[in-house]
Amino acid sequence: MAWGRCGIAVRSRQGEPRRFSQHVPAPRQPPPCRGMPRCKEGLARAAAASSSYVVGVDVGSTTLRCHVYDKKAAIRGSSSKKVETLYPHLGWVELDPEVLWTQFMDVIKEAVQAAGLQMNQIAGLGISTQRGTFITWNKKTGKPFHNFISWQDLRAAALVNSWNRSLILKVIHVISTMLHFLTWSDRYVIASSLTFTTHHVSLRLSWVLQNITEVQQAANENNCCFGTIDTWLLYKLTKGSVYATDYSNASSTGVFDPFQMCWSSVLSKLFSIPMSIYPPVEDTNHSFGSVDAEIFGVPIPIAALVADQQAAMFGECCFHEGDVKLTMGTGIFWDVNTGNHLHTPSSGLYPLIGWKIGKEVVFLAEGNASDAGSTIKWAKELDLFTSVDETARMARSVVDSEGVCFVPSFSGLQVPVNDPCACASFMGLKPSTTRNHLIRAMLESIAFRNKQLYDTIVKEVRVPLTNIRTDGGVSNNSFIMQMTSDLINKKIDKPVNTDMSCLGAAFLAGLALGFWTDKEQLKKLRRTEIVFEPQRDSGEYKLAMDNWTKAVQRSLNWYNQTSY
Repeated sequence: MAWGRCGIAVRSRQGEPRRFSQHVPAPRQPPPCRGMPRCKEGLARAAAASSSYVVGVDVGSTTLRCHVYDKKAAIRGSSSKKVETLYPHLGWVELDPEVLWTQFMDVIKEAVQAAGLQMNQIAGLGISTQRGTFITWNKKTGKPFHNFISWQDLRAAALVNSWNRSLILKVIHVISTMLHFLTWSDRYVIASSLTFTTHHVSLRLSWVLQNITEVQQAANENNCCFGTIDTWLLYKLTKGSVYATDYSNASSTGVFDPFQMCWSSVLSKLFSIPMSIYPPVEDTNHSFGSVDAEIFGVPIPIAALVADQQAAMFGECCFHEGDVKLTMGTGIFWDVNTGNHLHTPSSGLYPLIGWKIGKEVVFLAEGNASDAGSTIKWAKELDLFTSVDETARMARSVVDSEGVCFVPSFSGLQVPVNDPCACASFMGLKPSTTRNHLIRAMLESIAFRNKQLYDTIVKEVRVPLTNIRTDGGVSNNSFIMQMTSDLINKKIDKPVNTDMSCLGAAFLAGLALGFWTDKEQLKKLRRTEIVFEPQRDSGEYKLAMDNWTKAVQRSLNWYNQTSY
């Protein structure tokens, strides 16, 4: 959503220590080698052809997963760990970088061991990461200045609201509207409706620069590096020799210009963020170098960095304009493939770069809600149920929620409500309310959020919607999936394996390495488990959804904006 004039997307970092030297890839399509390949990329592709497995890792908000895939995209070994989340203050959400790094290494080692393999049998590695979670560190020492600040973090809520009400933003809207009238350029449409959210890195990074003196001083001395999780892991895996991100992750920060395909100098200046702290941006599947041999015993090519929702989109094989992906993990994410057209938002959907592979750039439009799996996890911690698998049965054991409504807003409400100060709440409780009613109200709230987001997409996106495919842990809940299908009156395709971010990262890496040949081959590897079809008229849910909408309205602006 950022715009602005800028130079080249990848900047030379002359005069800096070797650990931050830019990795220069070999030609993307080298001429075929006769006999033994002579070039590094040829050697890598030859090694991939002789190796039988690709590793996909997904650093999610709740779980860190690793799968080892064979050439049929079947999982041969897996490992997972709970992501350790820290809550140092009200509204603050952080991750310890060293704990995350240790867990990341462990899941790869454990997954390869579970597959009964040696590290030298791995052709390459693809890494998917949660978006908007970032860190800054000392360029000379590599030491972090602070913990990772999560995309769920609300410490910048007051700053976000201040900017959204500011005279500067109003002036930007007016000028951009005039420029659009004169030029008819879509970039000015985006600028004319520009608003900020706590999910974007932009204002949280601005908050860090304003409030952590060490970071501000290092930035002034050109001694500060910024990175989302992918950049930090790449830096650690290569022991500091490669410093980069990819277009999908960069476009999710809120300070990247998708029209110019580079960091926005205009927004950076607006938020007083030095351009020098940004990493170079590379293609999504790219030769990012190799894991240092001391880490796993052998150098493993790192062939893809990708943001988690874009990775899931690729894993679902949503390669065509109009394809829709619904991920339900910690949060809800609806993504639509808009082809080579950058979506211009009117109701809050966010335009993203899905992936860049050579000359191909695919754009997405996205709407999200922060709380889905997090809601179910919270209910489990309260002992409202024993196993997640029983929640669908509990919801079906009562005819309705008996008027109980739940607002899933532990991290505020996003599109189309857009209120970071909304609170999570139960309403309509009665003496006769049981645990089953509470669980049904919670599951219904997730389906109602799906309906809100789908309606926003239908209203706003210009391309006709085609296939709808779902993934993520919450997609295994048949009650939510069936109710969502009923509410939107569409079929929803769920795959056999719902860890699509891992698979998407592996697919991207495998294509770069020649492990798989093309997207047509990938389509044949995706397997459907069940297709949910509408069974009830959406009108049957009208009363329940009307009551829920009323509950949402009463939950708005609950927290004081200065609480965080």
